[in-house]
Amino acid sequence: MKKIVDTGVVISQEMLQPGIYSMWIKTEIATMAVCGQFVSLYSRDGARKLPRPISLCEIDTEGKVLRLVYRVVGAGTEELSGYRAGDKIKIMGPLGNGFPLDQGEKCILVGGGIGVPPMLETAKQLYKAGKKKEDILCVMGYRNKDTFLTAEFEKVSTLYIATDDGSLGTHGTVIDAIKEQGLTADVILSCGPKPMLRGLKEFGLEKGIKVYVSMEERMACGVGACLGCVCQSKEVDDHSKVHNKRVCVDGPVFLSTEVEI
Repeated sequence: MKKIVDTGVVISQEMLQPGIYSMWIKTEIATMAVCGQFVSLYSRDGARKLPRPISLCEIDTEGKVLRLVYRVVGAGTEELSGYRAGDKIKIMGPLGNGFPLDQGEKCILVGGGIGVPPMLETAKQLYKAGKKKEDILCVMGYRNKDTFLTAEFEKVSTLYIATDDGSLGTHGTVIDAIKEQGLTADVILSCGPKPMLRGLKEFGLEKGIKVYVSMEERMACGVGACLGCVCQSKEVDDHSKVHNKRVCVDGPVFLSTEVEI
């Protein structure tokens, strides 16, 4: 799949919740991107050579704009949070493969923590493709009632929320919410921490539902050369000749039965 390195221009940036930021960037990369992919953002600081991978939250192909929603976790993302409208930023993408959108009539979309943002564009694309809101079931997991992006999800889907502390929605995990609501579908599309993905894989096997997972791994090059983001796979990888898949190019989206979680 074609990718480019572009100099994007920040349109706006805001803090959605403490430590969670939303950045809109004007870039040609938006014309090629699909839901479930990510981009790599380069630091201004020459001491930080490796780019920061950030998932795509929203894609405006015609306007050539991407929305990135991310959590500040270190020096690189701390730098990103300081960008303002008009600032330029070096960006590479689109990277990885996206979510399949033709896997059935009814879909459950699951996001946990910072795995929530990429599910928004996925829901939007399903809605644009003609699916009804009641057939796009979004189950999002947060730490507490300090949520983000919920209003956007409600425009294009039926939203269910789970919180760790029970302050909003189901008290517990996203799987607890799915079971509590008695949700079922033809396919589950998901992004979040490994324990969540592992639980969804088991749930899908138990219920006979196909599950796709977007893996979150530390990445270095972002283009498959360094093998720094491999995960264990069922089949032998053509590149490494072992039971590995490179999350940055073979993923980040995998059929759950293809990988060990």
